[in-house]
Amino acid sequence: MIDLERAPGAAEAAGHADRVFQAAAPKIAALAARWNPGDGSPVFTAAGRYSSRGWTEWTQGFQFGSALLVFEAGGDRKLLESGKTGVFRHMAPHLTHTGVHDHGFNNISTYGNILRMMREGALPEDPADRRVCELALKVSGAVQAARWTRLPDELGYIPSFNGPHSLFADTIRSLRVLALSHSMGHILMGEKDRRISLLRRLLQHAEATARFNVFFGKGRDRWDVSGRVAHESIFNLNDGSYRCPSSQQGYSPFTTWTRGLAWILLGFAELLEFLAGLDEAEFPALGLPYFPHKDSVIRRFEETAVAVADFYIRETPADGVPYWDYGAPELHRLGDYRSRPADPFNDWEPVDSSSAAIAAQGLLRLGACLGAGGRADEGKRFTAAGLLTAASIMGEPYLSRDPKHEGLLLHSVYHRPNGWDFVPPGRKIPSGEACMWGDYHLLELALYLKRLGAGATPPRFYTI
Repeated sequence: MIDLERAPGAAEAAGHADRVFQAAAPKIAALAARWNPGDGSPVFTAAGRYSSRGWTEWTQGFQFGSALLVFEAGGDRKLLESGKTGVFRHMAPHLTHTGVHDHGFNNISTYGNILRMMREGALPEDPADRRVCELALKVSGAVQAARWTRLPDELGYIPSFNGPHSLFADTIRSLRVLALSHSMGHILMGEKDRRISLLRRLLQHAEATARFNVFFGKGRDRWDVSGRVAHESIFNLNDGSYRCPSSQQGYSPFTTWTRGLAWILLGFAELLEFLAGLDEAEFPALGLPYFPHKDSVIRRFEETAVAVADFYIRETPADGVPYWDYGAPELHRLGDYRSRPADPFNDWEPVDSSSAAIAAQGLLRLGACLGAGGRADEGKRFTAAGLLTAASIMGEPYLSRDPKHEGLLLHSVYHRPNGWDFVPPGRKIPSGEACMWGDYHLLELALYLKRLGAGATPPRFYTI
């Protein structure tokens, strides 16, 4: 269980964030100088060197987005130009990619960051760049929403790249691109010029995720523990009925893959921030029986985020850094592992620091949302958990300052079941390596903490 008594204050956490940006800048510049985009996107390191993995190109936006975030934190103009050049030269195919569920990963971290920095003043207003980025995100949101599986009872979801039967937990964070496209007044046009609301599809997908991928301790199955997350839900396409949980990257359908939970936590927390600013009148017109008004949406999203946040605090080791799956088969060999800091050098199960980077930001955003909504005690608890988790991964042995290692956040895991993660010589399990989404989300987390320490408003994806 995370030891909340050890949580640092916001000012101390901001100091940790500064170290992250100092370590990141030369690594990002060096990778940009040697990487050939024709080789695919950098995904994870092996023996300290980034390599690609031809599954999908879902990490390319994180590479260019990382350069933009480090510029924003410290003003490095070379990284700004590197990031922008990468975005405008290489990201266009991601805007019209119809075969994936990850538009919100690739395109918010690139086009979205450029718009946000212009609005917040980190970049000068450039009308041409603004027009390009706004059009890009309008298109991306509609293309992502067009990838759709209908379910009974006014539900539906954006299917994963596995096919129309598959609903991933990860996709909840991709909904940000629907949110941005909607906020700019865009819609999806269907057959016979049918106008399809992107907000409606966002809410349909979110409810399907909460209903089928998240467990609330209500007896859905024998292992229904409140806050448990299924990486994947499988549906019968003939009648839209739910069939079973599944997992691609976790240990089993009935255990919680840690990064799947982290995506749920951060995804719902960010959407709570976005929805708070929408007009009450938008919701009744959508005609969703489970969301008749704005308050019903907020309650459901809070219920879901709180359940998984409580699970994270309860089941994660004391320092806030989780192992790769909460039901990993050899965890029992580590004894009372929840009562002490995670051990990335053990011989039985790897930790996943990338999950910690994602979850920490979710905990901080959820804590702020609950505090603003009159639930101060709960909010403080989640904020403390986020601050402690952030402090843990922004120091030894997780933050890499070795110039010979291209990664920033060490001890991450990509695909344990497939055996894709590098195992160092003399070791039994993966350790000491980084991944592109882990590095990127560590930088997002560091920027959040830097703003928090300065008493400024944290970055929000919809500030464009």
